[in-house]
Formats: sequence, structure tokens, C-alpha cells
Amino acid sequence: MTVKWSSFARQIFMFVFSVMMIYPLIWWVGASLKSNEELGSPGIFPSEPKWSNYTDGWNAIPGRTFTDFYLNTLGLEAMVLIATLISTTLVAFGFARLDFPLKKFWFSILMMTLMMPGQVLIIPQYAMFHQLGWVNTYLPFVVPHLVASGAGGTFFVFLLIQFIRGIPKDLDESAKIDGCSWFGIFWRVVLPLTKPAIITIMIFCFLWNWDDFLGHLLYLNSVDKYTVGLALRMINDAQSAQEWGQLLAMSLVSVFPATLVFMFLQRYIVDGIATTGIKG
Repeated sequence: MTVKWSSFARQIFMFVFSVMMIYPLIWWVGASLKSNEELGSPGIFPSEPKWSNYTDGWNAIPGRTFTDFYLNTLGLEAMVLIATLISTTLVAFGFARLDFPLKKFWFSILMMTLMMPGQVLIIPQYAMFHQLGWVNTYLPFVVPHLVASGAGGTFFVFLLIQFIRGIPKDLDESAKIDGCSWFGIFWRVVLPLTKPAIITIMIFCFLWNWDDFLGHLLYLNSVDKYTVGLALRMINDAQSAQEWGQLLAMSLVSVFPATLVFMFLQRYIVDGIATTGIKG
């Protein structure tokens, strides 16, 4: 009987705690359907939902719609993902399988960059990209990922190194006997076996770059290149009287892609990290 009451009390606690955690999201949904006058009301949902907040907010910026900004963001995400996968897999394979001079030294340097706060790099990176003429382009986001040094790049390399080290080297020897080069071993043997870790990297890379408001704010100046995050900021400047319902509606829509990616692919995150931990 005591065990049943303990289990019941635990479930009640978890239910109450879950409601507390999800309450801000429920309020967010309700507020996105309110007018400015109703935002101060105590109720969560409005008496008459103002669905026009979504349609008007989508077209709130003169001459543009959020479709343009979503296409910009998704295009940038695609380029960053491709660059990240190419660079991190190659670098990780080199550290995990190849022998080259000063290998331990360069791996130590890699780990040092993992511990370095990103804030200390903002000014020197901006100065360098400005001298190269890359400001107001997508190059400051894509090129660093091509050398595995973008947002999370070092962590992704470390994750893959640990995973690849768990793959038996006997497979490499068998591939060499069959005439495979090192690149052939990487492409035909190692890369297919790192699928869980690669999917984990893709998910994290997508989420972190989708939320990279500061980077987009620093390097993108033209509206035609703006991402969704910058478009949300523009809603404040596009209207003389701020329509908070429209801003909340568009901010709610802006988190849908990242939420869907996490919801449908979260099991790959768990599998990828758990498998890497076991094999490392």
C-alpha cells in the first residue's frame, strides 16, 4: 500500500511539474491570438481569437514575406550542414585512423579550441571577415564549417573521433587487402558505420545555427539576405504601433522547424551519443 501511494505521489508531482514547465508555451500560444488590448488580461486565451495575427505578421515587413526569410535560413542551413559533414568527418577520420607528425600536439590544440569561449573570437573574426570582404554574405558562416571550426565544429570532430576509434581496425586491414586506399576506407568502410554519430551532428548543427541570432546580426546587412531571427527584429521597426500579437505569432512559427527536427529525430541524438560513449 505504501508503495502504491509513493508511486501515486510521484506521478502527481511529475504532472504538476510538467504543467509548470509547459505553461509558458501555452501562454505564448494564447498571447499570439490576442490583440494589444487583451494582452494585459489575466486569461490565457482571448475571448475572440485573432487569427489575423498570423497572416498579418507573415506580411508585416513591407515588400517581403516570411517565406523569403525562411528560404534564406533553410538555404544557409543546407550549406552549413554540407560543409560541416565534409570537414568534420575527414578531420575525425584523420585523427582516429592516420599516423602523422605531431598528431598528439595537434589533437591537444583541437581540445584547447573546444575550451575557448566563443565570445573572445567575435572581434578578431569580424575584423578578418571584413578585410576579406565577406561581410553581408553567407561566407562567414559556411567557410569556417569547411575547416571544422564553425559553431560546434570542434565538438563534432571530438564526437566522431571517439566513435571511429570504436570501429575495429580489422575492417581497415581487410579493405587494404581488397585494394582500398585510405580515402576508400573512409568512404566505403568508416563513413557508413558512423551514421548514428553523423545524424547526431546534423541535428545539433541545425539547431545551433538556426538559433544563431548574434552571428546573423553581425554579418548580414541586406534585407534580401536576412534570416528568420533578423526578420523578427524587423517587425519592431516596420510598424509605428507595435502589434505584439503579430510578433508573438511569428516568433512561435519561427521555432516550428527546430521543434519538429528535435521531435522526430531525438531518438537519434540519444542513440548517437550513447553509442559514442560505449565505443569510446
